Amino acid sequence: MSILAVVWHYWIAVPLAAVSVVAIIGTIGGYLAKVTYSRYPRD
Repeated sequence: MSILAVVWHYWIAVPLAAVSVVAIIGTIGGYLAKVTYSRYPRD
């Protein structure tokens, strides 16, 4: 039974890590977009 717990642990880690990376990149991108658009507004 313990081998199933180990396999489940590794498979659930892959999507969680991917979602974390996407969230970090999205946060940084959103911040940079907001700062850039407020500094250089479009006419």
